[in-house]
Amino acid sequence: MNAEPLLIVGILTAIFVGYNIGGSTTGPAFGPAVGADVITKVMAAGLMSIFFFIGAYTIGPQVVTTLGEELVTDTAIFTMRSNVAVLFFIGGALFVGNYAGVPASTSMTAVGAIAALGLATGELDWSVLGEIVVWWIVAPIIGFWVAGVVGRYFYPRINAWVAIEGSTDGEPMISVDRSGTVPRLQFGGDGDRREITGAFVVVGIGCLMGFSSGTSNIANAIAPIYGTGDVDMVPLILIGSAAVAVGCFTIARRTLDTLGNDITNLPLTAAIVVAVISSTIVVGLSAIGIPASFVVIATMSIVGLGWGRATRTTTLSDAARGEETRVSVGALTAEQEGEQSPGIGEEEPEDIPKASDLFDPSTTARVILMQNVVPLISTVGAYITFRFVPIFGF
Repeated sequence: MNAEPLLIVGILTAIFVGYNIGGSTTGPAFGPAVGADVITKVMAAGLMSIFFFIGAYTIGPQVVTTLGEELVTDTAIFTMRSNVAVLFFIGGALFVGNYAGVPASTSMTAVGAIAALGLATGELDWSVLGEIVVWWIVAPIIGFWVAGVVGRYFYPRINAWVAIEGSTDGEPMISVDRSGTVPRLQFGGDGDRREITGAFVVVGIGCLMGFSSGTSNIANAIAPIYGTGDVDMVPLILIGSAAVAVGCFTIARRTLDTLGNDITNLPLTAAIVVAVISSTIVVGLSAIGIPASFVVIATMSIVGLGWGRATRTTTLSDAARGEETRVSVGALTAEQEGEQSPGIGEEEPEDIPKASDLFDPSTTARVILMQNVVPLISTVGAYITFRFVPIFGF
C-alpha cells in the first residue's frame, strides 16, 4: 500500500481513537456534576470539548513528543503501517468499553498497545514501563483510601459546611439561556446561593479534569501519526480535538450515566469530594511525567467514598470483634445547614438502608472488570499482530 493511502487510513483511525477518548473521559470528569443534576449532559459535553482542546493545545504537544520517544528505545519502529495498527487497537478496545457504558482508561489502553509494539520488536524500555505501571497501581489505591477516610470520618462535617445536595426537582442547577442575542447562564432547580456556589466548584473541577485529559490523552490519538513526520502537530491536535468533541456529545452519554448515577448515590457534596481527590492525584502524576489514568482514579475514588459512607455504623472496636458492618445513612442525614449528623456507630438499626441504596456492587464489579479488560484487549491484540503477522516486517 502506498504511503498516502496509509496516511489517510492512519488519520481516520486517529479520529476513531479521539472519538472514543471523548466517550471514555467525559464521564469521570463531569459524571458527578451530571449525576447531581448540576448541569445537563449537553453542557458537560460542551465544557469537556472546550477544556480538552485547551489542554491539548497548550501542554499536549510535550506529552505527544514524550510518548513517542521514551517508551521505546528506537522510534524507527513507528512506521505508518505499525501506527495504523496501534491506533486501531487503541480505538477498538476503547469502543468496547464505551459500548458497555464503562469509561476505560485511555492512557492504559494506549500505553499497552505501544508497549506491545516495543515488546514484539525488542525495543521496549522496561524501566520506563515499570515506573508507569507502579503508579497506575498505587494511584487508584490512594484515591480509594483517601476517599474512604473522607467518607467515613469527614463527609458529614464537610456536608454540614457546604450544605448542598443538588437539584431535587430534576432541573439542572446551571444551564445556558439561548433565548436572547447573547447566551447567558441561568440558575434553575431549587438550590440556594450556597448550593449554586458549590455547583460552580464541582463544574470548575470538572473543567480542570477536562484540561488535564487534553494534556495527556491527545497523545493517545495522534502521537503515532506525528512520529512519522508526515503531519504537523497543530493540524493533528485540531483533528484529534474535533474527534474528541464528537465523542463527548454522543457515546459519552453512556459513561455519564454509569459514573454519575449507577455506581453510587452521589449528592453534590460527594461529587466535590471525588473531583478534588481525583484531580489532585492526576495533577500530581502529570507533574512527575506519568501518563495518569484519571478514569480509574476517579472511579476508585467514587467506590472508596461509597464504601466509607457505608461503614459509618461500625466502630473500629466493633470491626475488631468481627461484628457485622451495617450501611450508614449518617453521611446523608446532615443535608441542612447546621444539622448535626450521628456519630460513628450511633445510627439505629431500623434507620439503616441496604448497601445497594448507597452503593451498587454489581455495577462497580462491571466497571472494574471492563477497566482491566479493555487495556488487555489492546495490549494482547497488538502484541500478537506485531509478533506474528508478517506484513509488518519486524
